[in-house]
Amino acid sequence: MIKAMTKGVDHIGVTASFFCHDGKGNFVMALRGANARDEQGRWDIGGGGLEFGEKIEDRLRTEIKEEYCADVIEYEFLGFRDAHREHNGKPTHWISLDFKVRVDHAQVRNGEPHKFDDIRWCTLATLPQPLHSTIPLFFEKYRGKLI
Repeated sequence: MIKAMTKGVDHIGVTASFFCHDGKGNFVMALRGANARDEQGRWDIGGGGLEFGEKIEDRLRTEIKEEYCADVIEYEFLGFRDAHREHNGKPTHWISLDFKVRVDHAQVRNGEPHKFDDIRWCTLATLPQPLHSTIPLFFEKYRGKLI
């Protein structure tokens, strides 16, 4: 029997990560619940793994609709992060393609309550804690481009 390969563990995973904002200094973060892949109980920006043959823009729009029930108004590619960390005692490696995405504040709600315990509008001055392990680097790298 052939074991299924796991993104980020058995091979490098590629993800579209998104910083959803309303254009007024507010942005969305989600509290990862018990059914999230990892780092449960931590606040994170959105994201989703890219599938073979899929266009990155399609993944971005699909994930934002699924996670936040919102349509993309506009987006900007910020750059990438090379994320090395550990999960369940195994090293992981993800390439995160990072986007700043404007959404309609009124549309946003928790579209995946089975995965997220809460979502919250935040500002850079009101970051919830604890943060997902990859988020401090995200804010350090892009702080000048976010708001």
